[in-house]
Amino acid sequence: MPTLSPARIDHPLSLPTVEEIASLREILEAADALTEQTRFVYVGLEEPDKSTLYPAETNETDRRFRVLLHDISSPNAVDVVVSVTRRSVISSVTLDATRDGQMPVLDEEFELVEQVLSADERWLAALAARGLDVADVRVAPLSAGVFDYPGETGKRILRGLAFRQDHPKDHAWAHPIDGLVGFVDVMNRTVTDVLDLGAVPIPEESGNFDDLAVTGPLRTTQKPIEITQPEGPSFVVDGNRVDWEKWSFRVGFDAREGLVLHQLGFADGDRVRPIIHRASIAEMVVPYGDPSPVRSWQNYFDTGEYMVGRYANALELGCDCVGDITYFDAVIADEFGSPKTLKNAVCMHEEDFGVLWKHTDLWAGSAETRRQRRLVVSFFTTIGNYDYGFFWYLYLDGTIEFEVKATGVVFTSGHPGGDYPYASEIAPGLGAPYHQHLFSARLDMMIDGDRNSVEEVQTKRVKMGPGNLHGNAFTLERTPLTKESEAQRLADNSVGRVWHISNPNKLNRLGKPVAYALHPEGQPILLADDDSSIAARATFATKHLWVTQFDEKERYAAGDFVNQHAGGAGLPSFVAGDRDLENEDLVVWHTFGLTHFPRPEDWPIMPVDYTGFTLKPNGFFDRNPSLDVPRTTSKHCSTGGSSCHSDGGTHV
Repeated sequence: MPTLSPARIDHPLSLPTVEEIASLREILEAADALTEQTRFVYVGLEEPDKSTLYPAETNETDRRFRVLLHDISSPNAVDVVVSVTRRSVISSVTLDATRDGQMPVLDEEFELVEQVLSADERWLAALAARGLDVADVRVAPLSAGVFDYPGETGKRILRGLAFRQDHPKDHAWAHPIDGLVGFVDVMNRTVTDVLDLGAVPIPEESGNFDDLAVTGPLRTTQKPIEITQPEGPSFVVDGNRVDWEKWSFRVGFDAREGLVLHQLGFADGDRVRPIIHRASIAEMVVPYGDPSPVRSWQNYFDTGEYMVGRYANALELGCDCVGDITYFDAVIADEFGSPKTLKNAVCMHEEDFGVLWKHTDLWAGSAETRRQRRLVVSFFTTIGNYDYGFFWYLYLDGTIEFEVKATGVVFTSGHPGGDYPYASEIAPGLGAPYHQHLFSARLDMMIDGDRNSVEEVQTKRVKMGPGNLHGNAFTLERTPLTKESEAQRLADNSVGRVWHISNPNKLNRLGKPVAYALHPEGQPILLADDDSSIAARATFATKHLWVTQFDEKERYAAGDFVNQHAGGAGLPSFVAGDRDLENEDLVVWHTFGLTHFPRPEDWPIMPVDYTGFTLKPNGFFDRNPSLDVPRTTSKHCSTGGSSCHSDGGTHV
């Protein structure tokens, strides 16, 4: 159960090290780019052009980092690229907050919102009218979005919703102070407005899910489950490169996106065939559906506004990860530009996953079973009240799967009673507004090379008639997506719609282009009105599929600077040129997620809910790529420790 810390640079995609982050600050100081008011909002590796990494890899690289600098006393922000190798500033662009949007929210601004409101006479009067002491009130600092509130253009705004905390260990989400919201200009440290609709009864039930008075006596019925691998795991790690079974890839980590997989490929014969060059979750948005004036602005871009990677949990053996675990530390920069090591940020292990394939053949007298297993690479992050686990799964048969595990505490409100149409009552007087969690996967595809095409494939019914006399026929309908304007698609489970990403230059033994198929869950996309502010800012979430021609500058589905950006950035701007998609270097963007109508069972802490997608080989291999998986030899398989085959009976 080792923990691997980034210590050396042996590849252009190696994880950043403590020494590199420390060098960045030194270089910027030498260039007079820093003052006491400067904050490092983001530091991330500027990855080399992938054309330099294939077919032969090189260790020679100019290690560059993108650094976003924010001045807490002025509206100017700077987007800088720094070469650690050359110890120089490569480029520097000053941003216009009104045009470009604001930098992501800073840690220090979380406390600032509560501090500024606690000194405002209007806020104090609203609390006094409710019989509340300001010392007992916690304020959730929330991204502001872009709305028609006067005087906010160009200002750095956060909004605050309040909760009563009865003691220092109290989970204050149980006691929302409804009917009240404060608007704070965090740069000028002023309150621009306090909206008070009048006192609403504060729910009194405890939300302390770690308190025996709430949980009741703990169960005593569970027997231990031990997962062991006496000979160790089947994977090999060298730096940040992982080889497992026939898979190979590099583990990456980014302060904004979190876990990233690079150079994902599968060994077939004497070569590793590339599948995805870079896989990440490039954006996520949580839009709320309650039109109450104190909440109608609620929508949070947890990636673009808060940056999920920097809040990665330190994962614990036996709690977050079970079995023979390998951890990766991640090194990021704190807001003063100093190196910060996120301990045990990424967890990797193997899991048994049931039957891989099985057949009992009466004619041949054979009975064969093979066990499936998968490699799990994951991290967990906490953004305010919600906790998200991001899990990549690799399978023996070439399948790739991604899954989000959403848990934590639902965002709460007072509930007006009756059949209020926009929130659930989850405890007496306690509401939880309806909302969505929508994610954008950015998949820089490389199906057997960097020239790919995409087609939409779905079922097609065939009418009874000549050639279908009994009316039993059905077939597949294939539609090439040849331009970016054509590749903005919705999932449709009623016809089994999937999208094939193929390489028309590489044919399998049947003469067909090698391909992988993207299988969507097909859950609802953005439910807000098409003319709403959130629809303009999260346009990526209005379609399940987007495909773009690769451009290294096009990294984020909602644009580079999401905080208080009016909209139109990201995917809608990327596809404006309507570039060709046939036999091109392509990026596939997939929107997926949850639409959450909270239940009483989600209180006081929410059991994990799941969402994700699957990529399955479809003609990528010439036959089942897991035929060479051996029979399992295990004392659990059959009496006497023999392997999983049968001379008269198979036990599964």
